[in-house]
Amino acid sequence: MTGESSDHDLLVRATGVARTFGKGRAAVVAVHGVSGEIGAGARLALTGPSGSGKSTLLHLLAGLDEPTVGTVTWPALGERHQLRPGPVAMVFQGSSLLPPLDVAENVALPLLLAGGSPAEADATARRALDRLGLADLAAKLPEELSGGQAQRVAVARALAGRPRLILADEPTGQLDHRTGAVVVDALLETAGALGAALVVATHDPRVADRLAARWSMSDGRLVVPEGSLSCSA
Repeated sequence: MTGESSDHDLLVRATGVARTFGKGRAAVVAVHGVSGEIGAGARLALTGPSGSGKSTLLHLLAGLDEPTVGTVTWPALGERHQLRPGPVAMVFQGSSLLPPLDVAENVALPLLLAGGSPAEADATARRALDRLGLADLAAKLPEELSGGQAQRVAVARALAGRPRLILADEPTGQLDHRTGAVVVDALLETAGALGAALVVATHDPRVADRLAARWSMSDGRLVVPEGSLSCSA
C-alpha cells in the first residue's frame, strides 16, 4: 500500500504545499505545509471534519487551484494544462450537470471542449453511461433525474476520458446512505476497470472504510497513520 513510487507510477506529488485565501488580517490558511505522494492504483480516503481543508487539498491535487507556497507536480501525467479532460478526473459533491443538456450531452461536453468530434464524444459518452448502468437515462434532462442518478451521471462524465487519477470531493455528501453506497460502488468498480487511482474526500466513516488507505486532515494539516506520506497500490 505504501512506499516510494517511480516517476512512471507516481501520479501526483505535493511538496510543502500551503494555500492561503485573502490577505492581511482577513487571511485564512486552508492548507498548511502538506507533502505527500499518490501512486498508481491507490485507493485513498481523505478524511476530516468540514472546514479541515479536504476540498482545498483535493483541488490542489487536481490542478484546479495553485498553492500559495510549495509545489504540486504530476510526474506520470504531464503538466497542469494537460490534466483535463483525460489523465485527471474530478467528481464534485453536487452533480453540476447543465440543465439545458440531456444526460448524454452532459457527459460528452468535456470531450467536445477538448477537441473531440461530436460523433466520437457521443460514442464515448454512451460507453461511459453504459459502464455505470445508465444507458437508459441518456435522453433525460437533469431535472428528470433523482439525486443518486444525477451523481452517477456526474461520475460517468468525469470518467469518460479514461483518467488515471480520480479525485472525488464528498461525492455522497448530499445522498442518503443507500444511494451513496451505489455511487461509491460505481467509483470503485470504474476505477478498477480503468486501472485508475481513486482518492475520495469524505467525512463519512462508512465511505472511508471502503478504501484501503486513509489520510486525515485537521485544521489544514495532513495527519497520516504511521507517518507514511506515500500511497499506492
